[in-house]
Amino acid sequence: MPNFVNIYMTVPQQPSTIPDGERQPPCLYLMPVPLSDGDLHEVIPERNIEIARGIRYFIVENLRTARRWLKRMARDIDIDAATFYVLDEHTRPEDVEAMLNPLAEGHDMAVMSEAGCPAVADPGADAVAVAQRRGYKVVPLVGPSSILMALMASGFNGQSFTFAGYLPIDPVKRKKCLRDMEHRVRHERQTQIFIETPYRNNRLIEQLCQTLPGDLRLCVASDVTGPGENIITRPLRLWSRTKYDYAKVPTIFLLG
Repeated sequence: MPNFVNIYMTVPQQPSTIPDGERQPPCLYLMPVPLSDGDLHEVIPERNIEIARGIRYFIVENLRTARRWLKRMARDIDIDAATFYVLDEHTRPEDVEAMLNPLAEGHDMAVMSEAGCPAVADPGADAVAVAQRRGYKVVPLVGPSSILMALMASGFNGQSFTFAGYLPIDPVKRKKCLRDMEHRVRHERQTQIFIETPYRNNRLIEQLCQTLPGDLRLCVASDVTGPGENIITRPLRLWSRTKYDYAKVPTIFLLG
């Protein structure tokens, strides 16, 4: 039996009065959320909000965050009439399968990340994989992506790039990874994009300056779309002489 410990507030649904021939196939919407506490309506289209109003089943990475964003999207959304399934790094594969049962019953669903676009460097990709395998309609909605927005503003090659996620923690493996990134930048002109736990951001910049040549360019994009948004590209030799403090600020790093 699947473990349903991550399912919250299941509400009985009334039978549909729409004739079978007129029903639209159920959709799994991929619903982006803001990256910061700035004005939500500057980064989330009105269409997303209208869709959210009509959905009663949500697959989310963090229950508290999802409820907060939904309430900010539209105060008239009845949060207590919704069912939330938590999909995070601890969720078992068999539980992901069960989360999509409302689609089989004809109900639309939405996947929400903790920040930005779901299913991109996000556990929601597992739900999308199940939906695709079952043949359900998957609809990505427009919204902020820190990865793409940082790339747009970096001045680096936007035609060939890779997102590496978190770098290895082991010092030897991390150094090798950085050297491999430098090689791809120089020989393939491939932009390298990666992230770090926010409280380690400053240390990461120090490591980049100590490990890689000074002429290699680093873009640091912090608080993207937020009130403190700051996106700067400069050679590592200049970063090594720059005063900065990105501690505890969501940040994307790019080499190019």
